[in-house]
This record gives sequence, structure tokens and C-alpha cells, in this order.
Amino acid sequence: MKFSRGAIAFYIAIVFLSGVVLGAVGHRFYVVSTTPARPTPEEVRKRITAEYQQRLKLTEDQMAKLNMIMDETRARIEETRRQMHPAYQKIREEQQEKFRELLTPEQQAEYDKILKEREQRQKQGGHGPGGPGI
Repeated sequence: MKFSRGAIAFYIAIVFLSGVVLGAVGHRFYVVSTTPARPTPEEVRKRITAEYQQRLKLTEDQMAKLNMIMDETRARIEETRRQMHPAYQKIREEQQEKFRELLTPEQQAEYDKILKEREQRQKQGGHGPGGPGI
């Protein structure tokens, strides 16, 4: 049985495209199943308090006091973050300025675009590659 060149090319294309589709689907399932979702602070707190209540057999009064302690701790941590933010910002700015000094004027213009894009992503609630400070 002889196949024409067109038929052979068609079969090769089908095999190639099948591999691409299978690879894309397999990658999608692998990434989704192996990348755990990061729990929110509220989920972590619920898990911790539930574990403490169960394993330590805490009373309602103890649970109320535990929640007050956790609220107070969260407030103190947030206040510390607010106080330290200017220092972190200064360090980031110094890093960016040192890096800009390495670049040509054309590279500096592109770097400025990158920083603006990163700033926009952060305002939208996400961090770009490398996190907020890099």
C-alpha cells in the first residue's frame, strides 16, 4: 500500500499535533495538582484554633481569651509592618538606583517600564516575578 506525499504529511502533522495537545493537557494537570494553594491567614488561624481546642480541650472561656490574644498579636504585627515599611522601601529604592547605574540609557528606559509594570501589578494585589523587592 503506497501513500501519497500529502497523506504522509497529513499523518505526521496529526501525530505531531496530538503530542502537543497531550503535552499541554498533561502539563496543565501536573501544575494544578502539584502547586498547593497558599492558605489565607484566616484559614491558618481557624486550623490552629481548631487544633488547640481539640487537642488541649480548651473551654469556651479559654477559646475567647485565645482569640483575643491572636487578635492582639495580629494588630501588633501589622503595626510593626507599617513602621518598617519606609525602611524596606528605602532599601528597595537604593537597590534599584544601584542597578540603574549599571545600565545603558536604553536599558534604563526599559527598566523604568519594568518598575512601572511591577508597581501596577502590586496595586492590583499581585507580585511579579522575583517578589516585590527584586
